[in-house]
Amino acid sequence: MRVLGLDPGSRRTGYGVVEGEGNRFHAVTHGVITPRASRELAPRLLAIVEGVRKVMDDTRPDAVVIEEAFYHESVRSTLVLGHVRGALLVAAAERGIPIGEYSPREIKLSVVGHGGATKEQVAFMVRRLLALRTELASDASDALAAAICHLQRARRTATARPATLAGRRLEALLASRVRK
Repeated sequence: MRVLGLDPGSRRTGYGVVEGEGNRFHAVTHGVITPRASRELAPRLLAIVEGVRKVMDDTRPDAVVIEEAFYHESVRSTLVLGHVRGALLVAAAERGIPIGEYSPREIKLSVVGHGGATKEQVAFMVRRLLALRTELASDASDALAAAICHLQRARRTATARPATLAGRRLEALLASRVRK
């Protein structure tokens, strides 16, 4: 499975594509889309969306993961982040790519094992999990972490077995229908 992780920002949007098979992860590409800060919001959003569209076209991800919005002290910053997230959601939806959303805490917990991990800890674990030798921009690191989180969740969901008696019965019923 190939996942495009996105770390939204109006001045810097991080992206990272990770391919996962079992417990192995491989970074396909990563980087930061940086529209000119002197532009108004709408042209910056367009530049971000065009950059993400190019990444999607070049890498053909099976899923897109966007970090959920968090609330900032500045109402304006929170609103602008919402605009960026909305534009990214539309870019993925227009291509029919399934979208996952995780909170920063969920991503940190999945990658580092601690929901209150620092950016440095996340970057260290991302580099370790992907066997990357070079330093990462924090926005790209966060995007790669989101993709890893989604791959780990997908793996757990695929290997999970129904724990309840009703779940086991349903699974047996479905298996018997497949055999017929």
